[in-house]
Amino acid sequence: MNRDPLFQRYWYWAACVSLVALLLFMTAREAFIAPLRPQGSALVLKGLPLACALVGIFKRRLYTYQWAALLVLVYIAFSLVGALTDPTHAGRLASGIETALGLAFFVSAVSYVRPYKRAARASKKQRSSIND
Repeated sequence: MNRDPLFQRYWYWAACVSLVALLLFMTAREAFIAPLRPQGSALVLKGLPLACALVGIFKRRLYTYQWAALLVLVYIAFSLVGALTDPTHAGRLASGIETALGLAFFVSAVSYVRPYKRAARASKKQRSSIND
């Protein structure tokens, strides 16, 4: 299988850009746009677990794509709750943007990994049929 066709490059870049945008926006939101408390809070650091995935995403490590796609679901759930319950318009809007960026990363990460997983399953199936 060709490991880097054109559509794979698209999903790679989409995952990289959406993850960086999500991390930057989450930090900006908690620091400036719509902080939980006017003085600021420790929620500025909420993106650190997801930031650990940056190196693996940039290096195209499939395992990192898989666990980061699962982890971003927690951030999507958190931002959906904020979009529905935040009393300020800025907070609801910021939560909506976070949700969209999280979904963009999730879709691009899963789409990047899918062909590799299919090829691995086909290879495993072929090996098992040869061994039988």
